[in-house]
Amino acid sequence: MNISGNDLAALGWGPYFQSQLNLDELEQLTPARVIEVQRDAVVLRGGDEGDLRLPQRYDLGGEGGSAAVGDWVLVDEGRGRMVRLLERRSLFRRKAAGREARIQLIAANVDTLLIVSSCNQDFNIPRVERYLALAGEAGVEPILVLTKADMVDEPEAFASEARKVSPALLVVTCDARDMAMARYLEPWLGRGQTLALVGSSGVGKSTLVNTLAGEELATATIREDDAKGRHTTTARSMHLVASGAWIVDTPGMRELQIADAREGVDAVFADIVALESGCRFTDCRHETEPGCAVLAAIEAGELDPARLERLRKLRREDAYNSATIAEKRAHFKAQGKLYRSIQREKRARQEDEH
Repeated sequence: MNISGNDLAALGWGPYFQSQLNLDELEQLTPARVIEVQRDAVVLRGGDEGDLRLPQRYDLGGEGGSAAVGDWVLVDEGRGRMVRLLERRSLFRRKAAGREARIQLIAANVDTLLIVSSCNQDFNIPRVERYLALAGEAGVEPILVLTKADMVDEPEAFASEARKVSPALLVVTCDARDMAMARYLEPWLGRGQTLALVGSSGVGKSTLVNTLAGEELATATIREDDAKGRHTTTARSMHLVASGAWIVDTPGMRELQIADAREGVDAVFADIVALESGCRFTDCRHETEPGCAVLAAIEAGELDPARLERLRKLRREDAYNSATIAEKRAHFKAQGKLYRSIQREKRARQEDEH
């Protein structure tokens, strides 16, 4: 996996990552990018000599402790193992689905997030707001791509509704099979750039990747009764497109819970946050308090009360999940200290006996 600086740049390498290596690492280790995350392994790419599949490690440090698709790692080729995870420029994550109190990594070192929805029953403003919160927390530019525009009479009606979330949000309506998409997205498809696609199953994420990359990914038909897809992407992977950019395709997310994303949430609802600064009380809950600027905006017809309720819901969810995950981290940390203490005492007794 001997590679040149030019090869690294094509994979998205730059000064941000280069500056993290010391002289010994430059001489002895090989940088490689995680292009696929499987159940118990990762696939790394570092040059022209083929990809390298290694067991996933859960002690690499960083958020989550393991590697995410898009990560840069240092590899000891002689020993066939990942040595170190480099600091990420951006990270998309969510609370793991179900009751499990842990963070699930989605993609790392992404430059642009493509939020993919469709012009049918899948279109859902609260879900779009959740994805925008993830993008805001990661500090990554979002683009909303509305697929299946060829299947409705007025696709612009969906786009207009989406722009109400944020006037600055770039919204593209399209047929995911149309090669014109490459022209629409050309400014974000430069060599070495990384885009991630997120959205529900069946909205056309894999079809969009197929169109841009010229690859045949696993796609499925849509059930006409509920507009949901079946048996689509099951692993997170990166795909090279003709322009030299990389696209991360992710499994469809039926459940998207946020955690540790308060800043991202507030960025999505910046209009309400701005109003809050005008409330008489700093701890105003915008219910019955006098001098509430948020309630005044609702009464004046300037703010949709449903939007305020969605902000409240996301803030509650974020606070609850963040606290739950923090408790679990503290619990495991305490367990680890107890285990190490017991082991030290055991070794001390064994030494005394001898």
